[in-house]
Amino acid sequence: MLMSNSTRAARLHFMANGFRVLTPGDHVVCAITGERIALDELRYWSVARQEAYAGADIALKALNGAG
Repeated sequence: MLMSNSTRAARLHFMANGFRVLTPGDHVVCAITGERIALDELRYWSVARQEAYAGADIALKALNGAG
């Protein structure tokens, strides 16, 4: 039986201008809030920390050490 990726978190390698999918899935989880982020909506991440963030404000807090 084939498994759908619709409920599975993807594992990504974050790079400066994009990301590479290491394990297929339809979303990642925000490192700060735990919110699911659809891959096509993912805009904010940290290359150094290899973390995804749900929004600009959350990314800024995380990168400034408040996360």
